[in-house]
Amino acid sequence: MKVLVAVKRVVDYNVKVRVKTDNTGVDTANVKMSMNPFDEIAIEEAVRLKEKGVATEIIAVSCGVTQCQETLRTAMAIGADRAILVESNEDLQPLAVAKLLKALVDKEQPGLIILGKQAIDDDCNQTGQMLAALADLPQVAFASKVDVADGKATVSREIDGGLETLSVSLPAVVTADLRLNEPRYVTLPNIMKAKKKPMDILKPEDLGVDVSPRIKTLKVNEPPKRSAGVKVPDVATLVAKLKTEAKVI
Repeated sequence: MKVLVAVKRVVDYNVKVRVKTDNTGVDTANVKMSMNPFDEIAIEEAVRLKEKGVATEIIAVSCGVTQCQETLRTAMAIGADRAILVESNEDLQPLAVAKLLKALVDKEQPGLIILGKQAIDDDCNQTGQMLAALADLPQVAFASKVDVADGKATVSREIDGGLETLSVSLPAVVTADLRLNEPRYVTLPNIMKAKKKPMDILKPEDLGVDVSPRIKTLKVNEPPKRSAGVKVPDVATLVAKLKTEAKVI
């Protein structure tokens, strides 16, 4: 079974995000970039499926600027067999990425598509669902456990009331949640091996997809700074302030 995994290059989760001075977006100049953590979990899950003998080939896919090649090399160092970069300097929005992935799904015919549940930069949580709709495939979002056997995927996911277990026929789309697994440490030998693995570079036009932005960002502001806390002498004063000032009780 072939497994296709989508990965995104984002601002590293340890970096404090800054807004541009003209409020047009997030400042990414001279900022450390890395693979989206949820996508790292998705790659790890695909590698574990291969180690179990369920998957035969893992294809890592990224859509974006030339530097996304670094992210794909990381994915191959974790265990992906080959990579595809759909190179574009456009601001790729979830629908455009879903259309690009759908074109690649049609081309590669994978048995399972795994994505991170969301990217930590825009937090859209849309691409997996949109891809499933465009490709007319069954999907399970927020997976915390995945078992594949007999042409079906049995997926557990966390819901408000506890755990829900779903069974879907393959091919299917699964989006990975935080508790699905813990990604392995990437070793230097595997990083060196990843440099020799094949990577195809395509353009959106090669896939017949228009990636023009459909949503315009008007303004980006930093959240307001939190005001300092206030010490109160007793419970009665606290209750009074919660009633009259905070108005929460």
